[in-house]
Amino acid sequence: MWALFIWVSLLLITITHWVYSWRNPKCRGKLPPGSMGFPLLGETIQFFKPNPTSDIPPFIKQRVKKHGPIFKTNLVGRPVIVSTDPDLSFFVFQQEGRCFQSWYPDTFTNIFGKKNVGSLHGFMYKYLKSMVLTLFGYDGLKKMLPQVELTANKRLELWSNQESVELKDATASMIFDLTAKKLISHDPDKSSENLRANFVAFIRGLISFPFNIPGTAYHKCLKGRENAMKMLRNMLQERRKKPRKNPSDFFDYVIEEIQKEGTILTEEIALDLMFVLLFASFETTSLALTLAIKFLSDDPEVLKRLTEEHETILRNREDAESGLTWEEYKSMTYTFQFINETARLANIVPAIFRKALIDIKYKDYTIPAGWAVMVCPPAVHLNPDKYEDPLVFNPSRWEESKSNNASKHFMAFGGGMRFCVGTDFTKLQMAVFLHSLVTKYRWEEIKGGNILRTPGLQFPNGYHVKLHKKVA
Repeated sequence: MWALFIWVSLLLITITHWVYSWRNPKCRGKLPPGSMGFPLLGETIQFFKPNPTSDIPPFIKQRVKKHGPIFKTNLVGRPVIVSTDPDLSFFVFQQEGRCFQSWYPDTFTNIFGKKNVGSLHGFMYKYLKSMVLTLFGYDGLKKMLPQVELTANKRLELWSNQESVELKDATASMIFDLTAKKLISHDPDKSSENLRANFVAFIRGLISFPFNIPGTAYHKCLKGRENAMKMLRNMLQERRKKPRKNPSDFFDYVIEEIQKEGTILTEEIALDLMFVLLFASFETTSLALTLAIKFLSDDPEVLKRLTEEHETILRNREDAESGLTWEEYKSMTYTFQFINETARLANIVPAIFRKALIDIKYKDYTIPAGWAVMVCPPAVHLNPDKYEDPLVFNPSRWEESKSNNASKHFMAFGGGMRFCVGTDFTKLQMAVFLHSLVTKYRWEEIKGGNILRTPGLQFPNGYHVKLHKKVA
């Protein structure tokens, strides 16, 4: 009896000590305030709750109100410092490779691949970035402009002959087909396999609780990735067996790099890169475009001003039937303000993770080495101290701003050395699509969609419109 009592007592003491250690992690300094939540789970369940509003996620808003702009928590078993402080967030981005490095939870790397570009550091990351810029850099985008415009015109013409179009899915299909063609010369009309269908299955389970059990959304997400990667691997191997005489896409460039003597590029890294580029280019841009058109539908004055800018471009042409020029594209001042405002309110990437490499002192707090830091762009973008009426869509607020890409108060495309290399490609696609839309079509809402915000992405569900050609 006494032995049992002693064993139970020891067990209770052990559990009590473990719970205390969980809730009071060690730190050579003062940790920010906050809660580590339940052992093992932390505050993961609360973090993954959907946000039905356009405001800062309740998980963040409630804790900022209680603890201040910097607080600690625990997500998926990992201690995390959450920053809604623009100065700390900017510091984190600027100190990449010195005090911090890119980091994402294991569930993320399982989904996007252990060799995905977000998980690589130093020279390898810079090497991959320079590869991507051969496609999405200044010269590549200038060459791509006519094709982007042609694609937009064809799709709009197609949609105008339909009873209605669900914008999110339609724009995603348009952008995916264009990007897949530039990356891997994929033609959905000639392929026996539907590459995009696997990405759709992947996306539907992307923001879900990480239980890899058959039937769960997370399991379907992993299966979607597995199937998409199998298709990409087969395409790459087929191309390597039968190389083309005149390289014309990113796959050709990748194969050249892989075959170089002493190359650091492996097939695994190349395929993970392709997967991430395909996902990022079409999913995020289609979300932004859908929200942009919703904003235009809700604000006639903004629509009028945007239309005037693009009709002026047409009036100033010598040949009204000629396509957009690079100079015309760069002249779209109000359009870029409109895109920035859309990106600010869209908050498509509501969390950016880094890991502390050393103990870091910031103000009165210490961020321990090994802890994750989660930068929260929505809290920065919806800060009333910086943005008057932050939930109001107002492109004119950018008239005097120089923050067109990244700053302490605007981080829709990341920041620091990991500033999104596809930013200019996204802006090009949005601007060209809007040019074709507002100069040639008017539209009416058939069904308003629900904007469901989660910690990962927003899903404008079921936003249907009917396109009508403008009468000359």
